[in-house]
Amino acid sequence: MRILIVGAGPAGLYLAYLLKRSRLKVELELHEQNPKGATFGFGLAFSARALEFLARDDRDTYAALEPALELWSDSVIVHRGREVRIDGMTYSGIARLKLLEILQDRARAVGVEPRYEHAVADVDALADEFGADLIVGTDGANSAVRRGHERAFGTTISELTNRFAWYGAPVRYEALTHTFLETEWGHFNAHHHRQNATSSTFVVEVDQATYFRAGFDKMPQEEAQRVCERVFERTLGGAKLIANKSIWRRFPKIANARWSVGRRVLLGDALHTAHFSIGSGTRLALEDAIALARALETHEGDIPAALAAFEAARKPIVAKLVAAANASAEWYEHFGAHMRLSPMEFAMSYITRSGRVDRERLRKLAPGFVAAYEAASP
Repeated sequence: MRILIVGAGPAGLYLAYLLKRSRLKVELELHEQNPKGATFGFGLAFSARALEFLARDDRDTYAALEPALELWSDSVIVHRGREVRIDGMTYSGIARLKLLEILQDRARAVGVEPRYEHAVADVDALADEFGADLIVGTDGANSAVRRGHERAFGTTISELTNRFAWYGAPVRYEALTHTFLETEWGHFNAHHHRQNATSSTFVVEVDQATYFRAGFDKMPQEEAQRVCERVFERTLGGAKLIANKSIWRRFPKIANARWSVGRRVLLGDALHTAHFSIGSGTRLALEDAIALARALETHEGDIPAALAAFEAARKPIVAKLVAAANASAEWYEHFGAHMRLSPMEFAMSYITRSGRVDRERLRKLAPGFVAAYEAASP
């Protein structure tokens, strides 16, 4: 079986590793348009359960990843200058580039060497030249594998109205923190957490009205960065933000009614996006890779059956997580209105925003927070 993988992000690298270490007789090529060592953004966050699948299904890869993880057990909400701590919210963080380096090493260990700086202009021509039986699109939200086949895939794409810019900061934060501020222009929030022992990822988000009132739509990137540094001066302790393609973006909600068309199949953000506020995008991509590799091995020699099995197994699981992500994204679309609440009420609104945690479950997960909330409630 000959497999062409387009996109050497987490999903593409991990899929290549899984296929080459399987019992399948596989020849594959892995193509990536960016240079090796280049990546957009900074750190990634995983919830406590987000990496359980890896520890269970691929202990060796988890063992390679574990030393690089930054761990914390609380979340902190900062609203009206007050910190509200929510216990029991265990997360881990890692720099995106470090994750890619670990997965590159795993792929290299089984003989996979991605072809970097190779943008695929014509997917079919490349696949025909290689003699590919299967084309896997792990090439992100702007997928070249999906492009031109949106009707066949049943692709829907819509953008949220909020804008966000993904920065880094030379600051060590001790918990996953969400800082909400009201300014002369409107409402700002920052998602910030450690990505390694000395630095953190720092995502700045504004609602649409604030974006235009502040003039960000006409402002050079460097000036916008300076404005964000002034807005979050206290949060940053006077440190400067670090940019890496840190332009204002609108988050794309991408879904596909069909996960494969002919010999093409999609994984990760090419297939489905999950808003960054629940920290599940990379998890979903890696789980997609496991499920596809497993389906191809189970249905060896029958690619259509493997693709059907992959979709049947994953679709219900993905639907639940994406629904939670969409609910979280909708909360953020209106975070300025939520900021009218008191700090404790605001924190409760925040932690229950996805609909996955009710009061009774929260009482078990975060007893300290619930006790404080109930003591503050009239």
